[in-house]
Amino acid sequence: MKKKFITSAVCFGLFLLLILLVKVVDVAPVASVEGTEIGLSKLNFAIHDMFGEHLGWYKLTNILGYLAILIALGFAAIGGLQLIYRRSILKVDKEILLLGCLYIVTVVLYVFFEKVIVNYRPLLLPGGEGPEASFPSSHTMLSCVILGSGLGLIKKYVRKNKNLQLVLTVVFAVMLALIVAGRLLSGVHWFTDILGGLLLSAALLNAYEGLLKLWKHSERGRK
Repeated sequence: MKKKFITSAVCFGLFLLLILLVKVVDVAPVASVEGTEIGLSKLNFAIHDMFGEHLGWYKLTNILGYLAILIALGFAAIGGLQLIYRRSILKVDKEILLLGCLYIVTVVLYVFFEKVIVNYRPLLLPGGEGPEASFPSSHTMLSCVILGSGLGLIKKYVRKNKNLQLVLTVVFAVMLALIVAGRLLSGVHWFTDILGGLLLSAALLNAYEGLLKLWKHSERGRK
């Protein structure tokens, strides 16, 4: 339990440190997007030039992101049905209640970093009206939170079918890997954007798991 909270705090601390580094260390203008700049520029430029820009990966990760949102809606539906049949929000599974809180915090952070801009994308997207916020990669953060938390809940909600458990575990893991790798390969984010999304989602997931263990421990203590 404590390890989860410590890990969460460390990941969040590293996330804040990354923001500081991106804002003050090796900051350079981005030639492809006039009026923007990026910190840790040598690292970011080198990795961006290595992979280039592939909007096919961008489209694929968008589709996978929508599928991840459908998975989140599936868990929300489970909670809604439990609320209807059990007639009390306190009787809804603690995993689902905390999952709802996790989703809300994630969405709040998503909106926050759309307004408080750390840096911009390395390119202008087709149809875009101008430079877009890029840090942290919100697509990476959302997908990691949804699929990462979902991986931990598969056994609970697919108890009787071991084969389906395995299939869903593989599907979630492959989706997660494709989204993270694909977002980097697409060239629509800097490397530090992806890293920021991973650190923030790791902080959120560990906090979720720590709170869940704390809740279960406190319930056992009352029995």
